[in-house]
Amino acid sequence: MSVVCKLQDDPAADVDIKCILDNAKTVAVVGISTKEDSSSQKVAKYLQEHGFRVFAVNPNCEEVLGEKCYPDLKSIPGHVDVVDIFRNPDAIAAIVEEAVGIGAGTVWMQLGLEHQEAAQMARHAGLNVVMNRCMKMEHTRYFENGKTSPFPDNDEPVDDVQQR
Repeated sequence: MSVVCKLQDDPAADVDIKCILDNAKTVAVVGISTKEDSSSQKVAKYLQEHGFRVFAVNPNCEEVLGEKCYPDLKSIPGHVDVVDIFRNPDAIAAIVEEAVGIGAGTVWMQLGLEHQEAAQMARHAGLNVVMNRCMKMEHTRYFENGKTSPFPDNDEPVDDVQQR
C-alpha cells in the first residue's frame, strides 16, 4: 500500500519528491532496456542497490538485471508504488492510464519527459505525478550521505529516454 504524498504544486516540490522516495518500496521501470549502458538500466540498477523492489516492464525482454520482464503494468504480481517511465512522449498517456488502472501511487516521468494531459489524468485519479526528473538523481540528492554532488562517483546525469 502506498503512503500518500499529495503533490500540490506543478512541478513537484522537493518535499513531495522526498516523501515519495522515502516511502516507495516498489518501482516499475517501464521501457527498461537490456543494454547495460542505457539510462533505464542504470536507474533500475541504482534503485535495486538502494533497496527498492524493481519490476522490469518491456514486452520485448525476458529478463533484465536478474528480474523477470513483464509485458505491461497489469501483468505485475503485486502493488506498484512508483511507475518510472522511460518511453517516448506519445506512449505516456497509455502508460498513465494503465498506472491508474493498477492503483499505482505515483507516475514518474524521467528527465526530458512531460505530458500535461496524462499528468492531469493521473492527478484526477489520485496519483502523485513527477515530471522531467531523474529518480536516481533525486534519490541521490536526498539519501546519499556526505555527497556534495547529485551524481554518485562523478557519473553523468541520467537524462536520455529509451526510444521505443
